[in-house]
Amino acid sequence: MNKPMRPVELEAGAPPVAVAQPTVRLAVVMVNWNGWRDTIESLESLLRSTVRPRVIVVDNGSDNGSVERILAWASGAEPYEPPAGALRRLTNPPLDKPVSVEVIDVATAAAQPPGNADVILITSPENLGFAAGNNIGLRHALQDPRTSYFWCLNNDTVVEPGAVSALIARMDATHKVGMCGTQVRYYHRPGHWQCLNGSRFRLLTGMSRGIGRDVPVTRQFNPKTVAEETDFVLGASLCASRAFLETVGLMEESYFLYFEEMDWSVRNRGRFTTAFAHGAIVYHKEGGSLGSSSRKGKRTPMAEYYLMRSRIKFYRRHFPLLWPLQYPLSVALILRRLWRRQPEKAATMVRAMLGLRRV
Repeated sequence: MNKPMRPVELEAGAPPVAVAQPTVRLAVVMVNWNGWRDTIESLESLLRSTVRPRVIVVDNGSDNGSVERILAWASGAEPYEPPAGALRRLTNPPLDKPVSVEVIDVATAAAQPPGNADVILITSPENLGFAAGNNIGLRHALQDPRTSYFWCLNNDTVVEPGAVSALIARMDATHKVGMCGTQVRYYHRPGHWQCLNGSRFRLLTGMSRGIGRDVPVTRQFNPKTVAEETDFVLGASLCASRAFLETVGLMEESYFLYFEEMDWSVRNRGRFTTAFAHGAIVYHKEGGSLGSSSRKGKRTPMAEYYLMRSRIKFYRRHFPLLWPLQYPLSVALILRRLWRRQPEKAATMVRAMLGLRRV
């Protein structure tokens, strides 16, 4: 049976144009946890890229019918309504349906290479965390030797049509490339960056700040300087090469959430180059399902718990001499939450600091 052609939008208001089978040179790995609305919007943007990637979605034990909702969207049974706002142009008009989806379980994904469906949907029976969810998709994608690059992309993002081609071009052009980021702009404030490529990291405190964070996108920047200043690439939009994954390894799963990309950066230890695909533009809702906001006081208790837990674990693994310093710093952060009258956050952070399970 011939595979139906899929449309791609060239500009706002333009009629859909058919494109061929997705390229296998770059695979997108996306983790969904109870975020089917965001995932569908992200897929609507990805599947109209000027260069189509292979798309792998890992459902991380969702309990809100996410798998069924995604399948209903793909079949056309549940029509997609593009959102209002400036970014509506990235998903309007909706893709022609059906979108072909191959649904497989984790065991099957580990045993066979990817197929040719528009979307490969891997279902996990439980929430294994951000790193483990991505690793399921990465292992599946790695089984096709034709795939050179692997883009871990948050499900609460939408992308410009040229993002994939810009990312492939930068990876191709960079000698011994390991990791590569993109421009990441705020979804709800598309005129400002969340970050350029990634963040600078302060070793003594464990704190980081996105390069270009909250700066208007009209500000000029030097892509080479940004790449040189990047201590770690933002995990919401992080592309890795096959050589990097086969040498350095997959994400460290013990964190569950946060510090996975910093852990990757430390494990790399200069073996591979960090690049910046400045022509690839991604819009990020930031903390769509977990409340992982960088805004003061906006993180959820869950986000606060795992952020503190992972920071302590990271230092214990990689910088044991600085590990004890994390405890007085953690106490200071807890006292700050109490001063802000956020006792629930303070309580869960205490449990994280003491190595207790979240309740």
